[in-house]
Amino acid sequence: MSINQKRTKIAVLGAGSWGTTVAIHLHKLDIQVAMWEYFPENVAFMNKTRRNPLLTGIPIPDEIVISNDLRETIKDAESIIVAVPSHTMRDLLNIVKGLINDDIIIVNLSKGIEENTLYRMSELINHILNHPVDKIVTLSGPSHAEEVSREVPTAIVAASTDIDSARYVQNLFNSSYLRVYTSTDIIGVELGGSIKNIIAIASGICDGLGLGDNSKAALITRGLMEIIRMGVLLGAKEATFAGLSGVGDLIVTCSSKHSRNRYVGEEIGKGRNLDDILKGMSMVAEGVHTCMTVHQMIEKYHILMPISAEIHKVLFEGKYPRTALIDLMTRDPVDEWHSIPNT
Repeated sequence: MSINQKRTKIAVLGAGSWGTTVAIHLHKLDIQVAMWEYFPENVAFMNKTRRNPLLTGIPIPDEIVISNDLRETIKDAESIIVAVPSHTMRDLLNIVKGLINDDIIIVNLSKGIEENTLYRMSELINHILNHPVDKIVTLSGPSHAEEVSREVPTAIVAASTDIDSARYVQNLFNSSYLRVYTSTDIIGVELGGSIKNIIAIASGICDGLGLGDNSKAALITRGLMEIIRMGVLLGAKEATFAGLSGVGDLIVTCSSKHSRNRYVGEEIGKGRNLDDILKGMSMVAEGVHTCMTVHQMIEKYHILMPISAEIHKVLFEGKYPRTALIDLMTRDPVDEWHSIPNT
């Protein structure tokens, strides 16, 4: 599919920090953008101020249409970008069901796995909308909205079972500061982008406990092993996790001051209660939801993911972080690569 940017309309569903950043980015590329936001009061605020409170100092161009009218936002769009949290994805898809033609490419920005069904987001889109799998693309990688909105050089990956669809999104988004690579391993790209948020919570706990660089390096490395183990079991390519949506996203999410998941872990490590932490946050920490779904996956597939299992115990079973740390460190000694894909 070719892109005539000056006539192309793109609909962005979700006006959080990343959805707004993507809308502004596409506008800079001379693409017509309409952005949908669920809460009418947020629509009114952004239309009045041309600002999103989640993106300090970044103006929203007047040409970007911001609306609570979903049907009008989608109307005549060449492509639809879905930028809502994973736990609200099903509700949104049920609303737009029947409104999206099969030839439209749907771009998923959400990083998560649905609880109970264990669907990845592209699977959920296909399941609810019966949308062709070759017209679904997931865009993922180390890309904090706070930096992309300021044109900090960033690289991400567009993944689809159909390489032409991935290349369409690559051409749509590529710019002098946002470089997009393509992949046909949508399973690996989505799992890497989702599970890394659990490891980021663990990384934050390391910070909250006052541990050192050695600890964090070990955590990130062994956390990557868990992501690979789950990914390979579910059909992903091991090499994908050495890329942007794997180790790249893992590093930035475990280390960045912008990472909401790392922040949650840090506050847990300092002794705060999870509910109190989440109540004080204006943005979603996807890792909390993903931790619940990965726990279900561990039980379903009987897969060895000790870090993820301990984080579930800390978040939802009242286990003390230091106790979890000791239990991880005193597990039976093993060879470093003994457990790929799973023992």
